Amino acid sequence: MAVLSTLRRIIRTIDQNEKELSQLSGLTLPQLLILQTLQAEQPMTTGTLANRMDLAQATVTSILDRLENKKLVERQRNQLDKRKVWIQLTADGVARLNSAPDTLQSRFIERFQNKKDWEQSLLIGSLECIAELLEAPDTRTAPMLDSGELTRSGE
Repeated sequence: MAVLSTLRRIIRTIDQNEKELSQLSGLTLPQLLILQTLQAEQPMTTGTLANRMDLAQATVTSILDRLENKKLVERQRNQLDKRKVWIQLTADGVARLNSAPDTLQSRFIERFQNKKDWEQSLLIGSLECIAELLEAPDTRTAPMLDSGELTRSGE
């Protein structure tokens, strides 16, 4: 069936791109997206970062642990409110981010935004129909092109 074949092609493209991204940058897609989000606005609290990424705070904390171990981000506890922890990029984090290749996601967004409004609506409607046919739950998910789990062993 052509639809399933096309879906497999999309999944394979996402997987291949993520592997290339990881090999070239040493980062997973979620790690790279967190660095990009921090670069746009820092310092930022973990809660704000989780909201911007549309991810659970526990997921973001886990990814930040790995980024901190790689010395790409640093955390600083707020002096007035010890419950708040501010996150910002380190110099190494900025360098790693600047040398990282473009993500499939950023290229997709740029190309999608260049489509006419009616084309965008048609694509969204078609994808929503496919999700319904696959009985995909209607839950809030992060807008990132990643076919794997956010936390992988060996990160």
